[in-house]
Amino acid sequence: MEENNAGSILKVVLSGPESTGKTELARELARAFRTVWVPEYARTYIGSLSRPYSYRDVEHIAQVQRQEMLQKYDGASKVVFFDTDLVITKVWFDVVYHRCPGWINSFLAHSGVDLYLVCMPDIPWVPDPLRENGGPMREVLLEKYIAEIQQAGIPWKPVTGEGPQRLKNALVALEEVLHLFPPS
Repeated sequence: MEENNAGSILKVVLSGPESTGKTELARELARAFRTVWVPEYARTYIGSLSRPYSYRDVEHIAQVQRQEMLQKYDGASKVVFFDTDLVITKVWFDVVYHRCPGWINSFLAHSGVDLYLVCMPDIPWVPDPLRENGGPMREVLLEKYIAEIQQAGIPWKPVTGEGPQRLKNALVALEEVLHLFPPS
């Protein structure tokens, strides 16, 4: 596994069901730490398709996510925030196709992620053309994401609350697990 900036940059992934504020939180955390964040590639890619997505599309998304995790982020200071990663994609494969490329489990076990912030579905689900899993499926997926993170043996913390409280709770989790404080 390639080292990110000589091992000095921490990787924090925002995970959780659809419509739980991952993108907004990743952006806010990057702003608080004066660093970079990596947007969710799947949303951009699927949004550009003029047809339903396929297994091959999800495999392409997974390969891009892997490359994003391996990149060096020269503009980062202390930490890089990822708006989702292969945990969500692996569950997507399992739920939709009941199979998954073999390399994903190996990569997840050695991804170099330092912490998962798991956004809880305690805020309302907002439908949009790319979202498929509202209602009770949010809880089902949440359990699957947490199980995958635990299987990989990577620390995780739940993030709850609405608006500014969600950001404050994420900052507390970063301090508790990584002893990471935003610049003053």
